[in-house]
Amino acid sequence: MAALSGFLRSKLFWPQAGLFHSGFRLLAGDKELLVKLRKKTGYSFMNCKKALEKFNNDVKEAETWLHQQAQKEGWNKASKLQGRKTAEGLVGLLQEGSSAVMVEVNCETDFVARNVKFQQLVQQAALCTLKHCRTGEQHQASYSKGLLPGEEILHMKTHESSLKDVLAMTIGKLGENMLVRRAAWFMISSDIFIGSYMHGTLQADLPSLTNMSFGKYGSLVVCRKTDASSTSNITELGRRLGQHVVGMNPLSVGSIEDECTGDAETRMLAQPFLLEPSLTVGQYLQPHGVQVLDFVRFECGEEIQSSETSPF
Repeated sequence: MAALSGFLRSKLFWPQAGLFHSGFRLLAGDKELLVKLRKKTGYSFMNCKKALEKFNNDVKEAETWLHQQAQKEGWNKASKLQGRKTAEGLVGLLQEGSSAVMVEVNCETDFVARNVKFQQLVQQAALCTLKHCRTGEQHQASYSKGLLPGEEILHMKTHESSLKDVLAMTIGKLGENMLVRRAAWFMISSDIFIGSYMHGTLQADLPSLTNMSFGKYGSLVVCRKTDASSTSNITELGRRLGQHVVGMNPLSVGSIEDECTGDAETRMLAQPFLLEPSLTVGQYLQPHGVQVLDFVRFECGEEIQSSETSPF
């Protein structure tokens, strides 16, 4: 048994390199610790068993070691996979109080984009961005806005580590190259509202993900009510404006007068409104007493100007 134990300990940590023999017998108390550690960490029973043996059933030490090994393996796999094309992925949208954020995270296949662990990575990127925008310097303007490249987001902290570590571990678990690509955020004052829309929506499978919206296209539209007596449904109006931004892809807000200019087709207020093409967006908004101030549109996988390099 000692020789066998020594052989097993000479194997690499993860199952790809070598697995634990399934014939080991555990006492009832050991089994309870094993189940507890497995449930808490999500790692395989074999790796959890090794951790408990290594630290004499000290669950806390075993958990720490498991995370360290997972991170190491994730970094190794991330380094091997870097350079592989990441054309799929998700746009994630999170609204909370006076803040709204949108992130894009890419992977290699749509199959992985539908995996809960990948969606949790998108959620962590959104939560990091939300925390970042709330802890930054606040101005007295009616709204503030930020656009962040992926490298900046990766250095932000989750509850346990940097997002860069979470990315590496997710790559290690799912076996595909991934890229936290970009994020955008808005913070608004009390007289402003944010409309949002997500196209190609993907249903989240975990209750912990229900605060997120996932899809292939997303938009945030910042608006101000100019008529306090207006009875418009602000939430629905904001959703319609977001839908227009996704569908018509304007490049700027512009003004109603822009409909006579040569680049009217790229200015939101001068464009035919997606849901009522007989009206421009500006004409549609006039009776609703609403002014569009700004917007952001993300399309998963679209070309953007900033350079993208692997973080690994």
